[in-house]
Amino acid sequence: MAERPEDLNLPNAVVTRIIKDAIPEGVNVSKEARLAISKAASVFVLYATSISNNFAVKGKRKTINAQDVLSAMENMEFEQFIEPLQQCQEAFRQEKIDKKKERVSKPAPSATINEAGDEDVQEVSDEEESGEGRQSTSAADGSKEDFVSTVNENNDAAGSSGDSSVEMIEDGAD
Repeated sequence: MAERPEDLNLPNAVVTRIIKDAIPEGVNVSKEARLAISKAASVFVLYATSISNNFAVKGKRKTINAQDVLSAMENMEFEQFIEPLQQCQEAFRQEKIDKKKERVSKPAPSATINEAGDEDVQEVSDEEESGEGRQSTSAADGSKEDFVSTVNENNDAAGSSGDSSVEMIEDGAD
């Protein structure tokens, strides 16, 4: 909870921007009027939150949801806000769905770029599971390098895994 009543006020820059967007150009608003609008907006937010919380408590919930806010608007006799709020809520949900679809549809990177800027594609054999595997990398210029990698795990007497090391040995066969 806020320690001082001033902590509950909305930021002046935000209120000023909202005021400028709401009135026609050329209209000036005094400092006292901005302060009054800011305090009124803060009181409105606190009151709407309190009424919304009452609806959440009636529903035996600790979280205020969008329906609680819409019910609070109706309870406070601000029915004219309900439809625009529902439209904003639907737009928000649609944007969330679109972002999720965009994230899912992005393909996973199939190649890595090395320091020289070449793309390297790594092929790993089935022997990799046993700790040793033949691997080859193909560079973007078409050249191919083969090497054998072995993984050595040092286990102590208790059976817990200790240090691991990877050894790469160039294979002369092409």
